[in-house]
Amino acid sequence: MATYKKKGNKAKIDKVSKVEEESTTAEVFNTLDETASKSEKWIEKNSKPLIIGFVALAAVILGYLAYNNFVKEPKSIDAANELAYPKSFFDQAESGSATIAVDSLYKLALNGADGKYGLIDIIDNYGSTDAGNLAKYMAGISFLKTNDYENAEKYLNSFSTDDEILGAIAEGNLGDLYSDTNQPEDAIDSYIKAANFKSNEFTSPLYLFKAGNIAMDLENYTKAEELFTRIKNEYPNSDEGLKIDIYLNRARLAAQN
Repeated sequence: MATYKKKGNKAKIDKVSKVEEESTTAEVFNTLDETASKSEKWIEKNSKPLIIGFVALAAVILGYLAYNNFVKEPKSIDAANELAYPKSFFDQAESGSATIAVDSLYKLALNGADGKYGLIDIIDNYGSTDAGNLAKYMAGISFLKTNDYENAEKYLNSFSTDDEILGAIAEGNLGDLYSDTNQPEDAIDSYIKAANFKSNEFTSPLYLFKAGNIAMDLENYTKAEELFTRIKNEYPNSDEGLKIDIYLNRARLAAQN
């Protein structure tokens, strides 16, 4: 009797569950139908703005591709070709092996000659290209070496790069500029930025060393000790690291007095 009663309940429960399942499934499909209907109505109502939006997006993409292929890329090639002429003078001046006066070479690099573009012309006409960006660096160095500090600062600050050596050297040259123009605190800041730009065994200890020596001149011995200690700990095998103990001990002794 008990067993028979349990089977009857189970059949009843199964039947209820099946009805509920069918009801739930129907409800889900009804909801989906309603959602689809609403979506269709929304698309129908907003078809014109959607078409305009798609056309505008396509125009932007096509415009971007056209700009890259027909404007930006050819302009970059032209800029690189134009840069070759002033760069030859700049390289000669930097190498120190030219027979022409170095100042004259830097000025030829900046201003060009014989109808050829100089660095300033390239910056003005191709400043947004990679060659134009590199021209800003070379112009900054050229102005610095010819003691035009205002323009040197302007162009070095406008130069940007991810290259670990070139980026550090650009910032380090700003440090040299501030040092030459009696702005020691700014010089220290720029040297530290140069050292921190991207850590390496060449530029980082060099600019930490320069910053430390200026800190010593300012009698900021604690700062000098901190900078020299970084060289000892982080770059012990660099040229600066091999001789840093002398400078570090000098800074520590000075700080105690």
